[in-house]
Amino acid sequence: MRRGNKNGLSDRKTGYLLVLPALLLILVIAIYPVARSFFISMYDIRLNDPTKQEAYSSYGINLELYAQNAPLLASAFEEEIGKAKGTTQEELTHLRDQVQEVTAALESDPDLKKNYDQVDEILLEGEAIPEAIKIVDVDEEKARSASEKLVKVKNRLTNLDKAGKLAHPKKVIGLTRGTLDSFIEPNFIGLKYYTQYFNDNRMWSSLNNTFIFTFVSVTLELIFGLWIAMVINREFFGRGAVRAAVLIPWALPTAVAALMWKFLFDGQNGILAMIFEKVGLISNMGTLLTTPFWSMFAVIFADVWKTTPFMALLILAGLQTIPQSLYEAAEVDGAGKVQQFIKITLPMLRTTILVALLFRTLDAFRVFDLIFVLTGGGPANATESISMYAYKVMFAQMNFGAGSALSVIVFLCVAAISILFVKLLGRDLISDKN
Repeated sequence: MRRGNKNGLSDRKTGYLLVLPALLLILVIAIYPVARSFFISMYDIRLNDPTKQEAYSSYGINLELYAQNAPLLASAFEEEIGKAKGTTQEELTHLRDQVQEVTAALESDPDLKKNYDQVDEILLEGEAIPEAIKIVDVDEEKARSASEKLVKVKNRLTNLDKAGKLAHPKKVIGLTRGTLDSFIEPNFIGLKYYTQYFNDNRMWSSLNNTFIFTFVSVTLELIFGLWIAMVINREFFGRGAVRAAVLIPWALPTAVAALMWKFLFDGQNGILAMIFEKVGLISNMGTLLTTPFWSMFAVIFADVWKTTPFMALLILAGLQTIPQSLYEAAEVDGAGKVQQFIKITLPMLRTTILVALLFRTLDAFRVFDLIFVLTGGGPANATESISMYAYKVMFAQMNFGAGSALSVIVFLCVAAISILFVKLLGRDLISDKN
């Protein structure tokens, strides 16, 4: 029989109510952005293309762009026709008539005409266009026909411009292009980006770089962090000052630390680059940041220096929980330092090490700022991580659909790593209880 509290709720229901706020917070902060990114990845959204700046599932027309270009296009044609002669004038008249046919066909739709008049009036007043009337759905056949006619008009105007037969080519061609850009085609592409990246060598290369960086850097950080934690856990004069000094690299902002190491690795004035050349590790100072192997070495070196103190701090906290009596008993039994480390320290630190590895692995896999400042992903994308690749696609190329697909791929990789570590950690906790 279940026990109940004073309000008649069972312990299980009470527990669910207590956990509910945390679940809602996780849903809002973690799950919603991923779901939103997945939704965007199913559309060809490009901020540098006026017709693809949002997700569109049907044909339509951007009335703001249309109202800014179509009326002026009519007057531009009249101006060109007035200055042209002979066959050029006849051809321009024909092109003008085609544009007028497009306008008449569109404005025959009463809903479109109503919204267009409202948009035109708002533009004259210099106010922002409400989103509710900015975009209007258009019949697919009508939209395709209008777009095809405008494309032919634009191409013919371009040919006339090349022949030097237009008085103001930039004006009339630009307005034609602007009117054409106001037409919206559906940009839903489904899982196209995912299939595209599955066959993308650059994506696999950046993912491989990320795994190499994560594995090597986290392994070295664990080794050095464990060693540092063992040292500063002992009693010696000035231990407090040493502990504070060890944490300085971790306390520095990553961008600042990366910039510092960039100066140290510089091929002309870098002190560390000069030392490496003197001892014979590299052939010349410029090798560190200009070759694939040494560039990855430089990135990992900087990350290990920056983040090892964090690993040491976590492990030190675990060392503090190990009873000193265990070591004293081991000494009585004749166990040496190495045996104490293998039989006592490592087993007692298992859970702590797993937690530290979980935090650092997830952080290292999402590396961006260190590589961005230190190498920019070069040379020839040799140090480009998957997060940096997503950044370049999304913000440098303004391709939000493809960039969102890469973001979802990063999330899936991080989720897989998290599940693996959580299972290991949970198994460890269960074995400790038993």
